[in-house]
Amino acid sequence: MLRIAQVLGSRLDAALAARIHELEHLGAVDLLTVPVADVSRHRFRATTQGGTEVAIALPRDQRLFDGAVLVLEPDHAVVVRVAQERWLRLQPRAIADAIELGYHAGNLHWRVRFVGEALLVALEAPMDDYLARLAGLIRDRRVISSLADADEFVP
Repeated sequence: MLRIAQVLGSRLDAALAARIHELEHLGAVDLLTVPVADVSRHRFRATTQGGTEVAIALPRDQRLFDGAVLVLEPDHAVVVRVAQERWLRLQPRAIADAIELGYHAGNLHWRVRFVGEALLVALEAPMDDYLARLAGLIRDRRVISSLADADEFVP
């Protein structure tokens, strides 16, 4: 298991960029894809795309970010990729529907954003889990659901 105790820098830093670029051409850069919800965590385990198990234990003053370099050795590097967050767009048809939708979202502690009159819910589980909780509202067409467009919402 690879143990990570610090972030070395950004893949865009001048001091690291050239070496990362060379390693990419050699196929020696392994990516660690981290869900958006885990970026602020300081301790967790994950597996890189190349299959390496990683134990991360960062100091409190460091955080992961897209492009964070975790390992830079002469023949190998590990770089963080933050997974693109997906959002479920829920459009209530009337004020009463919006109130009921808001009740469910709050009661279930869903992470939400607002775009106009629509409620966007961060998908941190399979979408069907969210839709099952709102089955009555959706079945009765009191709430219309769809995936949010990437250009519709930028967190």
